[in-house]
Amino acid sequence: MPKARFFAISSSVLALTGGFGAAPTMAQDAAPAAETAAQAGDIIVTARRREERLVDVPISVSTFSGAQLEKSGALDITDIANVSPNVTLEPSRGTNSTLSAFIRGVGQQDPVSGFEQGVGIYLDDVYLNRPQAAVLDIYDVERIEVLRGPQGTLYGRNTIGGAVKYVTRQLPQDFAFRIRGTYGSYDQADLVATASAPVSELIRVGGSVARLSRGGFGKNLTTGEDNYNKDIWAGRASVDIGGYGEPVLIRISGDYTKDKSNARGGHRLIPGYVSGAPVLSDVYDTRGGLNDPRQEVEAYGFAINASADLTDQLTFRSISSWRKDDSASPIDFDALPAVDVDVPAYYRNEQISQEFQLLYDDGGMVQGLIGAYYLNANADTQFDTRLFTALNGLTAFTQANVDTETFAVFGDFTVDFSERLSLSVGGRYTWDERKAEILRQNYLGGGSPVFGGAGLALGAPSTNFSGKATFKKFTPRASISFKPTPDHNIYASFSQGFKGGGFDPRGVGVNAPSATPGAPTSAEIADYLSFEPETVDSYEIGYKGNLFDGALYLAAAGFYMNYKDVQIPGSAGCTVGGIPTFCGIITNAGKARFKGVELEANARLAQDLMTGGDRLSLSGALGYIDAEYREYIANIPIDPAVPSITQPTDVAEYRKVQNTPKWTVSGTLAYSTPIGEGDLDLSATYAYRSKTYQFEIPNPYLDQKGFGLFDASLVYTAPEGRWSLGVHGKNLFDKRYKTSGYTFLAADPRTGELATRPNGQFVPTLGTEGILTAYYGNPRQVFATAALAF
Repeated sequence: MPKARFFAISSSVLALTGGFGAAPTMAQDAAPAAETAAQAGDIIVTARRREERLVDVPISVSTFSGAQLEKSGALDITDIANVSPNVTLEPSRGTNSTLSAFIRGVGQQDPVSGFEQGVGIYLDDVYLNRPQAAVLDIYDVERIEVLRGPQGTLYGRNTIGGAVKYVTRQLPQDFAFRIRGTYGSYDQADLVATASAPVSELIRVGGSVARLSRGGFGKNLTTGEDNYNKDIWAGRASVDIGGYGEPVLIRISGDYTKDKSNARGGHRLIPGYVSGAPVLSDVYDTRGGLNDPRQEVEAYGFAINASADLTDQLTFRSISSWRKDDSASPIDFDALPAVDVDVPAYYRNEQISQEFQLLYDDGGMVQGLIGAYYLNANADTQFDTRLFTALNGLTAFTQANVDTETFAVFGDFTVDFSERLSLSVGGRYTWDERKAEILRQNYLGGGSPVFGGAGLALGAPSTNFSGKATFKKFTPRASISFKPTPDHNIYASFSQGFKGGGFDPRGVGVNAPSATPGAPTSAEIADYLSFEPETVDSYEIGYKGNLFDGALYLAAAGFYMNYKDVQIPGSAGCTVGGIPTFCGIITNAGKARFKGVELEANARLAQDLMTGGDRLSLSGALGYIDAEYREYIANIPIDPAVPSITQPTDVAEYRKVQNTPKWTVSGTLAYSTPIGEGDLDLSATYAYRSKTYQFEIPNPYLDQKGFGLFDASLVYTAPEGRWSLGVHGKNLFDKRYKTSGYTFLAADPRTGELATRPNGQFVPTLGTEGILTAYYGNPRQVFATAALAF
């Protein structure tokens, strides 16, 4: 490349991305052909169920290849959030493997049954109906795709915020074996072995086994156990029939995960009000005394993915799946030894799903698909809320058994009017039915019998509800693309998202009729437990282009979203029938408005300047979102002295959108050079997130101010990938940052300002010690990897 062109490209890229810091790589499909194309700026994706250049797709999508994730040292699916604009993925509060996901301000962080996710998580095209066991570890992966904005006209379940698709590798035609080991700080020791072999010309079998372990980042000073440790066994197996030129491909697959990591204990941000326990110096240490039941997550599933080319124009696809997971998840809310807001919990989930698709491509003017999707799922949540210090072994037991049955038909077609102009139109009709059985029963003298307690039932159940509701909605999508040249695409799109309503799985709510427990009518109970569907209208304009003969890929998008009847779940301390307990808080907040921009760039700064193999690249991503509530109706006391008499009040000016930083910026500078007959790859990534609110009501103690993370990797790969050695560093500056937390403190119902006692202590609303507990992201980790392939 001439020096003049090199400096021109460098100057252009710096002008576009220099203000972003370093930024994430827009990765390509792992297939060799796709990687070659990506080097010329032609990244291949399947976001619209067919292979297309990324520049041709009128959808905001990022995709990360398995090879790229491995070279960067990515550990689990949450790592890609650092390098994706306007995306938050993190373990849910007090857990290791339950996922909280938000895209462009839309998501859900409450894992209790009855609350649907706002972001769809897919494993090999199978939608995971519940967030438990959804923090997927990265092994044996071909690629991960992130689609931003409402989805539903192309596949699977309707998702209102976006989708994250985890795609495992297809089995090769020849025998293959690969083993990869990792050892690092905090006694991290991982081993992944993958093998496959042909049985005949048409049949291949294979699988992977993974052992993933790590010591704790801190200690539980009460039990002596490691805190934030990892103890996982996992495996996948599949049989592939056909493919590689055959008109039929059938993939029969199964996966299994057993997570026996210790319960994740929180860090108290305030001293104990009764015990006087001081705030610990290490944020990864805890004093929580609850360890029964032992935390354990077991998840497994079975799927059949089949496709058949019926004609040169028609392809039929079928995706059949059954999945199940069981979790024991104890959470010690006050993070102290006393039994004061200790919550042992069981989550039991099961689902079956079936999807059919018929794809059409005439090789010319028209491409598209029609499909049908069915899901039948059960989610059963059981938990105690133990308040032994409040009243002689008082326990509030809750069980929420929720059945979801959904059916949908969808379609999406693209018409190319010319080489420059194309129109895509799609739609989806969704039918959801939600059935719920919700029980709230108080016990005195110990825990509930479900968790081995000896407590005796205290009166009649405060909630004993059984009901169902049906939700129906048609959601359209349309986009138009104009390509002044094949390497430039200007598009505009509209899509509508929908998520059904349901019933508050926590039972007794703060909006319950002020009557003796059990006295309200069935209609009254259904009214105060129910919540309505939420919808979003999303508008987007964008540009994608390959510039400088493919040396620079650039994508820019602006979006505007009207979000209505936003579902806001939660819980709070309350008094029911004179007994201190907790109540569910579920509201449809009203209206929210999100608008923002996203920029992504992938630049080849140097190639063949000094030697034939030298390569220098800079990639970046920037996300900006202005998210605000326009209407947020809450029941506010008319007179603070009489809190039981309330009136609906708009408090939107005091509320924030949770888990949605205004700025997400990241960048990666990568250098690759031949060493001997192999290649040495060096990369450094910086990712910044501005202030993040953990809840809708701002909390200066839990909300995380802006911070940045710095990662780096050094990997040597032998010819043909026969073996590799790598060293990786995560969070090298050892930044401490909060990802979630709990608070049960009295606050002004309008502004959220915390109330205080004369001695300066906050006023607890649940428990006696005061609950203000935080959970943190991983500290600095350094580890080495070694891989050997045959």
